[in-house]
Amino acid sequence: MNHDSKHASSPAAWAAARRSACPGLVRVVAARDGGLCRVRLPGGLLLATQAHAIAAAALDHASGTLELTNRANLQVRGIRAGSEAALTAALVEAGLGPSISANASADLCAADELRNLMLSPLAGHDGAALVDTTALAAPIVAMLQDEPRFAALSPKFALLIDGGERLAALDHPHDIWLAAASSDSGECFMFGLAGCPADGAIGSIAATDALTLIQALLHAFLDLAQPGQTRMRDVVATHGAQAVLEKAQEHALPPIARTHDWHRPHVDLALRLGVHALNSNTSYIGCQPPLARLDAATLHALATLAQTHGDGTLRITPWQGAILPNIDNGVAQDVLESLQTLGLIADAAHPLARTIACTGSAGCAKSRADTKADALRLAANLPPHVHVHLSGCERSCAAAHRAPFTLLAVAPGAYDLYGHGTENNLVRDADTAPFGHCVARHLTIEAAAQLLKQLPAQRPRSTSDV
Repeated sequence: MNHDSKHASSPAAWAAARRSACPGLVRVVAARDGGLCRVRLPGGLLLATQAHAIAAAALDHASGTLELTNRANLQVRGIRAGSEAALTAALVEAGLGPSISANASADLCAADELRNLMLSPLAGHDGAALVDTTALAAPIVAMLQDEPRFAALSPKFALLIDGGERLAALDHPHDIWLAAASSDSGECFMFGLAGCPADGAIGSIAATDALTLIQALLHAFLDLAQPGQTRMRDVVATHGAQAVLEKAQEHALPPIARTHDWHRPHVDLALRLGVHALNSNTSYIGCQPPLARLDAATLHALATLAQTHGDGTLRITPWQGAILPNIDNGVAQDVLESLQTLGLIADAAHPLARTIACTGSAGCAKSRADTKADALRLAANLPPHVHVHLSGCERSCAAAHRAPFTLLAVAPGAYDLYGHGTENNLVRDADTAPFGHCVARHLTIEAAAQLLKQLPAQRPRSTSDV
């Protein structure tokens, strides 16, 4: 956090100045289990010292319960009434807020909510990458924070920069995405609007033009957006992608080359968990808490492992997990065992590594079922290779992508089962976004487990060639 100027306003006043339902560092929103604060981590980078600060603040001002999100952020749950400002202040003091200029400091809340930048959790560490996207992260975030006009963007407006790493979330839709590629003229970025690399690219630009492209597209979006249109998909649906590009010409859009038959290389999502070599001396280790939730003591322990055996950083992943980079190969197995002792999952075959669940009715008034508890019951009987998402309502908060199978709660303990790509005689309804075909209705968890054993397993989209 930049403390160059003193703020006359309190955290509560900052939050009130920007109307939104999204939680943030400054905006603590009410949930059934207490206040909810979202700590945005551009690129998923979390210093171990900051992890310790979050854990301490969660114990001092909240229930000590933490969540990892599918946008590689972290949430503090159960914040006690009257402790919101103290929690925000502690997190800002730890450097987890936006770094903004003195002229922009009055809109701290808006600056915080615009830091939605996703990178690969291996960015800067993977020798297979075509572009080191970590060099782009700070300039992009600074542009979002310091351009006054961009304060009008929705807190949900999101960017993806894919450097071509071995591990990347290719099926998460973003308002603007860039993916590194090679061309005859050198390094370049393919790009697209309102989607993901799996959808195919609009065109390509020189890698050095990435920041200019994003800035021009953001201005074009704001020029074209009508009242109520908060996402790029809204503008593309109304005007078309070509109109966005034409409008961006008014804002120094860099030269674009059209692309044909580009496909992002294969990604194996098993690489998000376990020990994997970075080079001859070091490895990274991936893990995830069961159903994305961990307590403050576990976060403290995770941060200590990163300090003792790694480079003092954690990379939060879009699969609601964490990666410890630069672990010496000689101690990698010991660190892996320590993570497993903490109750963290490090095996992609584990049932809970294949299960996603939203907060559920224990923490969210909109959820029709206790999805966390039901997911634990389902995992005990989940067939091998089956990936499933339990959602308490249609908002699909826990999964930004379409999962192979989704159980949508319709009542406590009762779910409709949807399949994405399932081809069998149980499919009755048309493909219905965002969950796919409806396979069966009003199932108990036990009945859902039995039916999933009969259906062909579907691989997550990111594990295929796209």
